[in-house]
Amino acid sequence: MGRRSSTIAVLEEHPNLAEILGVLAQLAHIRDEQLPLLADAWCNTIGVAEARDRALSPDSPLVLEALAAFEAVSALFDDDLRGEAAYVTVASDVTTTALKAVRDAIAAAYAKPILSRSEHAALMRPWRAVFPASTVDEPDLGPNAAQVKQLLALLPVLSTRCHDAEGRRLYDALVDRSFAQESDRADARAEAFQAAVLTSRRRVWALVRRSGAEGLSRPCPSCRGAVSDERETQRVMALCLDAACALLVADALPDATTSVLTEPVTSLIPQQRASS
Repeated sequence: MGRRSSTIAVLEEHPNLAEILGVLAQLAHIRDEQLPLLADAWCNTIGVAEARDRALSPDSPLVLEALAAFEAVSALFDDDLRGEAAYVTVASDVTTTALKAVRDAIAAAYAKPILSRSEHAALMRPWRAVFPASTVDEPDLGPNAAQVKQLLALLPVLSTRCHDAEGRRLYDALVDRSFAQESDRADARAEAFQAAVLTSRRRVWALVRRSGAEGLSRPCPSCRGAVSDERETQRVMALCLDAACALLVADALPDATTSVLTEPVTSLIPQQRASS
């Protein structure tokens, strides 16, 4: 039987935190050639199925977070699962099976306190066959990681604009800038994404955009109200995420292309700091 666990309220309290973070950090850095290895290692035996059911049971610690991580996996590998893009090199059915191994590893890492040693090992076995140890502590956001994180941290601030004057001023300025050079930004975005493909960062690109979208979509903690300016919000989100993704691949882009995507956002951040 697995160990009895006390109630775990937040991820930081989880006794298996290191393994969870190791698995989650690796997700965006799974290489194409590792997908067939994960698929080959996965096998859905009766024992594995029973361990999975236990890991995803309602009394499993932070099971909702584990399920949210499942959704993130689907988002990161959306292009691979559809299999339509020219840059996708692995058959979609192979990727589908590989992601079953990935989800089992996530489930095992979160549920370890209630799993037996053999249950945890059975769910983790395909993952450990490919990743015997964690290779990254957190997703690699490239040489401009600090700036990417700064932009992502800005988005939750914008989500509180209904009760924050500085957030509102910054949001309005971003709305105005979102209408300028739209064609140039579209071309630059396409060039930046191609750089992400060529540098094997397209899944990190997807992670950045997903993280940023979640930040700006958070309800305001003061009023919990629904967003009333959805079209403007989408424009601001695109502007900010394009900037973050350009910084992600800036080492593989001409400076002029990077500037087209980053300047409309980054030029406002010092103003925000000075007035805060």
